[in-house]
Amino acid sequence: MSSKTTTAETPHLERQLSNRHIQLIAIGGAIGTGLFMGSGKTISAAGPSVIFVYMIIGFMLFFVMRAMGELLLSNLHYKSFSDFAADLLGPWAGFFTGWTYWFCWVITGIADVIAIAAYSEELWPGVPLWIPGIATVIILLVLNLATVRAFGETEFWFALIKIIAIAALIIVGLFMIFSGFQSDAGPATFTNLWSHGGFFPNEFMGFVAGFQIAVFAFVGIELVGTTAAEAKDPEKNLPKAINSIPIRVLLFYVGALIILMSVTPWTQFQAGHSPFIAMFSLAGLGAAATVVNLVVLSSAMSSANSGIYSTSRMVYGLAQEGDAPTMFSRLSSRKVPQNALFLSCILLLSGVVLMYAGSDIAKAFDMVTTVAAVCFVFVWSIILASYLKFRSRRPHLHESSKFKMPGGIPMVWLVFAFFAFVLWALTTQPDTLTALLVTPLWFVILGVAWLIIRRRPSHLARYAEFQQDLAGEKVVAEERAVAHEKALRES
Repeated sequence: MSSKTTTAETPHLERQLSNRHIQLIAIGGAIGTGLFMGSGKTISAAGPSVIFVYMIIGFMLFFVMRAMGELLLSNLHYKSFSDFAADLLGPWAGFFTGWTYWFCWVITGIADVIAIAAYSEELWPGVPLWIPGIATVIILLVLNLATVRAFGETEFWFALIKIIAIAALIIVGLFMIFSGFQSDAGPATFTNLWSHGGFFPNEFMGFVAGFQIAVFAFVGIELVGTTAAEAKDPEKNLPKAINSIPIRVLLFYVGALIILMSVTPWTQFQAGHSPFIAMFSLAGLGAAATVVNLVVLSSAMSSANSGIYSTSRMVYGLAQEGDAPTMFSRLSSRKVPQNALFLSCILLLSGVVLMYAGSDIAKAFDMVTTVAAVCFVFVWSIILASYLKFRSRRPHLHESSKFKMPGGIPMVWLVFAFFAFVLWALTTQPDTLTALLVTPLWFVILGVAWLIIRRRPSHLARYAEFQQDLAGEKVVAEERAVAHEKALRES
């Protein structure tokens, strides 16, 4: 930060997130609400091949995270991926990435508020939907207004609840399998994975349908990238969090799904019904429905909490670069972007209004979550495009990096090919195709806004100041790279 932005009037973000916060925020981001709420639909569409769906998506997104990690650590003045996009690809990229990521999380947050209200009604029948909706927004606003450490602490416990729930499912499921548990659907056994039509019972197009739904379960995996400016010792903690992503995907997604489909044949799963509730109920645990509803509730709260955090930090960063109104670049005395937080919470309250909009709300939200998934693919693609530009413009910084992306440039193109496959998969069903065709409207709106904003003197001045802030750390990083090259030559 320049001296202008570090005065008492405009304090800077503080590094208050410790290793355990970063680790659990990364886990919370990797375990989306889609696992608890959407896995029934994914299993019924793809059958046991859904295991490979989650493995492939997790594998590909790991490389997006590694590219993001290398870029964030190449310049510690980058607050998030919109900063390195603006620096490497140009100011338009920071504008499009920041606002698109903001849009993604606003949509996801509104969906979470509606999910929280719906699950609250199951736990407390007869409660008016607006009460849990408004209460959720107020609770999350208060938690986020305190300090960034309060957000980290809240997310730590939310993520821990998810981990305990999945671990309990795996332990109970293994006990049922090895004890020869019998139900109306037959015995609990690993052979259920292939004895009901094989791993690909709905053939290739059923496998493709799994990708349509599962991609949304991974949104938020990049959330650790928005904590860069507030992480203690980022050079140590960010790599740790990113490197553990493959283990999390294998344990939490693949492990849980293998257990679920071994205890009960995949043919018994239905869209709209939580497989978690079904399995605990099958095990004879009477309180299963209530317990799992509470877990799903906390999972949705975690997602909404992440949404409020990430949208506020993204708008704060955009305002610092002149891409959002200046009022959003101000921090409170607690080093929190309170104006940006208020904006996020006001927009989340629209979810309360939408709950009373009519009976087709579930269908509408299927569409908007697909729009969000497409926009997340755009953000992930910008991260990879920034990496390609980084490799061509600053090869010396790549060479001196202690956290190089494995696979390098060829791996980037493989992930791009995968994203093209995902977009094609979305064209194979009428509802997701509609969402895919609607999404370009957002980019048209952004394009018009950019044409207006980019020539404004205030934008040009703040972007110049942003570049000046980056320049100091860039010099330090380049000196580090020269020293690294010298050491290599001498050795």
